[in-house]
Amino acid sequence: MATVTAAAPRGVLAGLLRNRAARKIVLVVIAAAVLVPLAEARWAGGSWPGALTVDVSKPLAGVGDWVIDNRDSHPLFLYFFGHISNAVVLSVRAVYLTLLAGGWAGVTALGALVAWRVAGVRLALGTAAAFLVCGVLGMWVPTMQTLALMVVAVLASVVVGVLLGLAAGLSDRLDRALRPVLDTMQVLPAFAYLLPVVLVFGIGVPAAVLATVVYAAPPMARLTALGLRGADPEVLEAVESLGATGRQRLLTARIPLARKELLLGLNQTIMMALSMAVIASVIGAGGLGDRVYQALASVDVGAALAAGIPIVLLAVVLDRVTAAAGAGEQHGGAVRWAYAGAAGVAVALAARLLGRPDWPASWTLDIAGPVDRAVDWMTAHLYSGVPYLGGTADWAGRFTTWVLDPLRDGLQWLPWWSVLLIVATLAWLIGTWRTALTAVLAMAATGVLGVWKPSLDTLSQVLAAVAVTLVLGFAAGVAAARSDRFARALRPVLDVFQTLPQFVYLIPVVALFGVGRAPAVAAAVVYALPAVVRITAQGLRQVDPAALESARSLGATGRQQLWQVQLPLARRSLLLAVNQGVVLVLAVVIIGGLVGGGALGYDVVFGLAQGDLATGLVAGAAIVCLGLVLDRVTQPTERRATKGA
Repeated sequence: MATVTAAAPRGVLAGLLRNRAARKIVLVVIAAAVLVPLAEARWAGGSWPGALTVDVSKPLAGVGDWVIDNRDSHPLFLYFFGHISNAVVLSVRAVYLTLLAGGWAGVTALGALVAWRVAGVRLALGTAAAFLVCGVLGMWVPTMQTLALMVVAVLASVVVGVLLGLAAGLSDRLDRALRPVLDTMQVLPAFAYLLPVVLVFGIGVPAAVLATVVYAAPPMARLTALGLRGADPEVLEAVESLGATGRQRLLTARIPLARKELLLGLNQTIMMALSMAVIASVIGAGGLGDRVYQALASVDVGAALAAGIPIVLLAVVLDRVTAAAGAGEQHGGAVRWAYAGAAGVAVALAARLLGRPDWPASWTLDIAGPVDRAVDWMTAHLYSGVPYLGGTADWAGRFTTWVLDPLRDGLQWLPWWSVLLIVATLAWLIGTWRTALTAVLAMAATGVLGVWKPSLDTLSQVLAAVAVTLVLGFAAGVAAARSDRFARALRPVLDVFQTLPQFVYLIPVVALFGVGRAPAVAAAVVYALPAVVRITAQGLRQVDPAALESARSLGATGRQQLWQVQLPLARRSLLLAVNQGVVLVLAVVIIGGLVGGGALGYDVVFGLAQGDLATGLVAGAAIVCLGLVLDRVTQPTERRATKGA
């Protein structure tokens, strides 16, 4: 009997150790038991030890000063960066002057004709209406400035993305080398791209365009490589059997077969370029984004909305046109495209001959005044004092007091080594030891840079926003997966939300909640929610029907099918939804520094606004590190995904 009793714990322990997750936890506990006492003995205290902090502000300030002092004299800037900057300025100016020369009538007609040839009359009318609304709101010139910036940035992004995609699609070695680079570039928030280009190119259009190219090129590269690698092997073999060279196979088979992926890449590149072009107004891009930025800086919701509506319309039109092109709807031949172009030019010439190339000032409508009065009414009636419910300001204050403050204080109270231990455990459970090492080093880097507490403040906002996003997103995703009617009703809402640039989400939350950390979290939730809902619904709908039929035959209720069959089988999709939610939330929480979000976002905005590149670059590097940490602890690796839990 004693032998059986003694063997039981050993059997339980052996069973636990056969589980991969349990083995990892045991190893983490053993490592912690050895390393934590040593760390406490060497660097006692809860916050990040000052002895492990490296002051990089002086070296960065020195580098910034050197760049500024030599920007007009050093050969690197004169003969390389200078030529790039001049080419960007000339290209944007040429496109902008062309758009102005076309006049409002010519640009509207040409846009409508392109939409008509791609997707039909309905989208053509919508495109014409969108351009006309931009003029009616008095935003025609800023819209053309943004459109000119977009054209140059998208063309450059497509060229860079296609070249990288060709390299990755045709070479396994280059594909392996580029994959981590593209992964990192897609994880980083948009704000992180601004400071490096400002350091080299200064404030202005060249920095804005190049930051946009770096941000928008990865999806084009990824989808180009995916399309080339996914080409039908039988077609490639048939072309090769006819004696075609490698170049001929690429031009006549691989690229035509990858057409849908290439057009999808163009769509994603355009949307990301528009989002970044608006954010780049912080560094002197001008256009609609600058109007929104200036209005938000003075909390002028009416002026911000007047510039935000054209951004939304531009995003929706560009998304619909490129999506329709990717779906292959209503394509015309080259002759018909020539006729459409000639018709647009004829309308532009007619408007110029009639003396009406510019949008007439008498046709504009000032919505800033009515919107400001509506905001004043909301401030008086909805911000506070609503019976039983309170007001939006009350909700924001309570969320800050009951959720954000305790979460931030709790994270900052934790000993620094415990934060690293939690990060290592989560990353290793979902990935490999390399994943855990990357996450720990990235988290530790925020302490080494001297921004441990601001990083934890940003992390608290991200965690709060992610929790709200996942609760709402999973609930809506489950409902959409189980009800076709609800999915159809939700689809247009998600479509519109996914096309809006990040900047636009700040306008309604400032109108409703004022400024502070809670509005930044609210904007992040709204921005990340569509992706979580879509991925969750798609994952649940793709569950094997045979498994559901088997569960029904055994008498399982709808709730049991959901919890015991659909959710476990959709685990990978749910983890992807979590990962995408985290990355998207981080992007907007950082931008929330513009509306009082504080922490790292504020440091970046302060560095850009005051020319304090050291502060901004340190905060930008910390944002990069935080993005890597959050990505690694929420993204299963290939090895993990193939071997199972």
